[in-house]
Amino acid sequence: MQIQIEITSQSVDARKKLPEEFSGSAGAFAEFSGIVRASENGQKIAALEYEAYSPMAENEMRRILETLAEKFPCLAARVSHRIGIIPVGETAIHIGITAKHRAEAFALLAGFMDRLKQDVPVWKRRSLTPAEFAALKKS
Repeated sequence: MQIQIEITSQSVDARKKLPEEFSGSAGAFAEFSGIVRASENGQKIAALEYEAYSPMAENEMRRILETLAEKFPCLAARVSHRIGIIPVGETAIHIGITAKHRAEAFALLAGFMDRLKQDVPVWKRRSLTPAEFAALKKS
C-alpha cells in the first residue's frame, strides 16, 4: 500500500482527488475531514491548538495504516494533520483511502481514526476562546 503522511502548520487541502496512478484499478476513494467546531466541552471556542512530536507521530500513523492494511487491503492512504492554531471551520485532519472496494476503504478509514486518538502523539493543546483568539490575531 502506498502511504503519504504530512504533519503541517499550513492549511490542509481537503479537496484531494483519487491518485492518478490508481485510475482504472481503484473502485473506491473514501475521505474523512475533521473540522474544528465552535464548541469544546460545552464552551464556545474560536480555535483549537494542536501540537505533535512529528517524527514519532508520522511513524505511528504509518504503523497503524500498515497493520490495518493486513486485514483491509487498500491501494493507498494519504493523511494530512495540521498542527498549530486552527480556527473554527477549518480542517484539522484529512484522510483519503484508495481501494479496490468500498468495504475495505471504509473499514481502514474507521479503524485508523479510532487508533489515531489513542496511539499517535498529536495533542489538542488548548481551546482558544473568541477573546483569546482575537487577542492573538492582533499581536
